[in-house]
Amino acid sequence: MTDTPQLTRSIGVVGGTLLTLSCLTPASSLFVIVPDSFAGLGTGTALTIAVAGLLCVGVAFAYSELGTLIPSSGGEYAMVGTLMGRLAGWLVFVLSLIVVMIVPPIIALGTADYLAPLVPLDPQYTAAGVMLLATVMGLLDLRANAWITGVFLVLEIVACAVVAFLGFSHTRRSASVLVQPVVDAGNGQSTAVTAGLIVTGLATALFILQGFSTAVYLAEEMENPRRNVSRTVLWTLAIGAAVVLVPVVAITLGAPDLKTLGAGDVAGMVRGWSNSGTGVFVSLCIALAIINAAIVMVIQNSRVVFASARDAAWPAAVNRVFSHVGGRFGSPWAATLAVGVPGAALCFVHLDTLSEVTGVAVAAMYAFVAVGALVARRGALRHRMAWRMPLWPAVPVLLIAVLVWVLGRQSTRSLVITGAVVAVAALYWACYLRPRQDTHWVIAVPEDGQAPAGTSAGQSAEASASAPV
Repeated sequence: MTDTPQLTRSIGVVGGTLLTLSCLTPASSLFVIVPDSFAGLGTGTALTIAVAGLLCVGVAFAYSELGTLIPSSGGEYAMVGTLMGRLAGWLVFVLSLIVVMIVPPIIALGTADYLAPLVPLDPQYTAAGVMLLATVMGLLDLRANAWITGVFLVLEIVACAVVAFLGFSHTRRSASVLVQPVVDAGNGQSTAVTAGLIVTGLATALFILQGFSTAVYLAEEMENPRRNVSRTVLWTLAIGAAVVLVPVVAITLGAPDLKTLGAGDVAGMVRGWSNSGTGVFVSLCIALAIINAAIVMVIQNSRVVFASARDAAWPAAVNRVFSHVGGRFGSPWAATLAVGVPGAALCFVHLDTLSEVTGVAVAAMYAFVAVGALVARRGALRHRMAWRMPLWPAVPVLLIAVLVWVLGRQSTRSLVITGAVVAVAALYWACYLRPRQDTHWVIAVPEDGQAPAGTSAGQSAEASASAPV
């Protein structure tokens, strides 16, 4: 495989964590996506995110094990495809495309709202500009991007900390509302948030915390991936969940009333708690967080497209272009343009239902990864020296059951849309990829990053369990 296109290994745990946290983009999730959850879940938003965080621990275990076992920029599809067959890998690839291609424009559309204190801008044109800027940044060297996005990440964490401090400093209600949640019912009345509503909200909550999985997309560019991928996944989840959850609790307790909480105007609450100057500062930090998220998501998305072309998912001419790596910066420039430019165009499309659809795609993708974690310790790969999760197989079995339950609670519209996309993808597989399986969709894992063989599965698990995380 010496002539197979390769990415450059240039980042360690710190750089990988900065990039991965930036893709989780806690501030963008907090200020762009969480407000919608306040509208439907009220004071139960924090509880829903906390439950999703517990689910994500199991997901992180699965990603850590599979990401060190099969380190590939293809991420989920490479892991699942290697373990469960190429059709399963193809379906996971399509689910990941739903997530990574649509989310950046959705988040970018919030930029203009948070720049409004300085200058009024058109939301769609501003979002398109953010996507084009992110595309240009995605063409640069990954090490440079890690530190650029790291600076932005510090600013967004500062904004989250300011919001948390102000919210806790202006507490209006007892902490009991966090575990006995209520939502505004109008006319100054409230109604209890049911367990069913919380389960339904878990799909969006999983989406809010979803970015920690970016580490496996960067596995081919990490030094010593067998050690660093798992550390990056687990550290990112822990830090990102805290950065999101603590301000959510503060906002819940500090909101003037349930109606204001449900409206989700966090910037307005910050101005009410402090002054206009602080509100402007927080708004600018949020705008930078959105730009930061767009940059990292374009980087992530381009690696997915690059890996799919390298694995011959498309006609030969398309594969040749998208798998090309630039000599100067070592980035897949054509794949970067292929995700960034359409992302700018999507900013002009009505995207009301896409948050729900993305939540369904994330839950389905996690379920595939959990099944992959179950079968990872069968066959030849069980002898590989990779990081091994604790409490196997209980963790992936429980995770699969809960994710299926969550999917069953989602709206019919979001399930039908996601199912239709997957059905079209299955048809493409049956009509184009399967008849060409000797030459197309051959999932490649770089030999220099593969976990070495051990003497036994037991020794492999023991060795990995003793490794520091």
